[in-house]
Amino acid sequence: MKQDRIRGSLLAGAAGDAIGYAVEFIKEDAIFSRYGEDGITEFDLRKGIAEISDDTQMTLFTAEGLLMEGDPIKNIALAYREWLLTQNYSYEECKEKFQTQTRLMAIPELFSPRAPGMTCLSAIYDGMGSIRNPLNKSKGCGGVMRVAPVGLMFDPEKTAQDEIDMLAAEAAALTHGHPLGYIPAAALAHIVSRIVWAGDSIKEACLSANRAMARLFEKEKDLPYFLSLMERAISLAESKTFNLDAIHALGEGWVAEEALAIAIFAAVRYADDIESALIVAANHKGDSDSTAAIAGNIIGASLGMSAIPEKFLEKLELRGLILRIADDLYVNGKIIGGSDGK
Repeated sequence: MKQDRIRGSLLAGAAGDAIGYAVEFIKEDAIFSRYGEDGITEFDLRKGIAEISDDTQMTLFTAEGLLMEGDPIKNIALAYREWLLTQNYSYEECKEKFQTQTRLMAIPELFSPRAPGMTCLSAIYDGMGSIRNPLNKSKGCGGVMRVAPVGLMFDPEKTAQDEIDMLAAEAAALTHGHPLGYIPAAALAHIVSRIVWAGDSIKEACLSANRAMARLFEKEKDLPYFLSLMERAISLAESKTFNLDAIHALGEGWVAEEALAIAIFAAVRYADDIESALIVAANHKGDSDSTAAIAGNIIGASLGMSAIPEKFLEKLELRGLILRIADDLYVNGKIIGGSDGK
């Protein structure tokens, strides 16, 4: 069950990313004009493949950093530096010019720029930061959209939930220094962790995340706004508000707290329906790939790979690699700072 949920979280996240990537920079009128009254409901294939974006690329590199021996934050930072090479060099050029350490650098398909966020690029170029020493004031969604593996890998019975949450926050703070850039990352890791390892429902996990964030970040002045936005996402999901109206009330998803809120809205409203959750999370004028990817991380953790429609798996780019990484997270789950296997 847990293995299926970890697989589901990464694969549904990638599927949501691929759906949303096709419409990320398109206005709503154009989306519905091009794809019909329900918007994009299937992969828009390019050369027969449903392409993932930088969101899934960086999620895989986050997982790779976690799977390496040693300090997880240092390893994640190293993995991000190597991801940066994939955005600037071809596979052949990289092999000739650099000695790399992560296994992902042996995957030629990852050497493809997929609309990477400027904050991530500039932060990695500049050396990256931390919560204590922020590199910038960014709260873009590039921190939250990549940290689901933190919540998937570590069992809260072996590693304190607070440690898991703070590891996700620090992973986001490598590139996003505003509290609202890393608090949502901690919340997402908490949500998927509670769903996979504790068996919480999506709503229960979201409420648990809010309680945890209130404790971990009680001194942050932006915390009340964040907590209220998460509560509003749940309230809207349980209301009769039309999907687009609800999403507009939550934002566009370009910043981290809005991206998480839209994802929570879709995942709570369609808690038993991966397809509907991904479609709703992708069909809006904002950061469609990130909101749908995060929604996929959440609902995929709840329903598992077995609940993902085959049409969202068959042509998914790097499906086999994503599945292997998910299984590595399951098999190699450990205590933060240690190597205790499950």
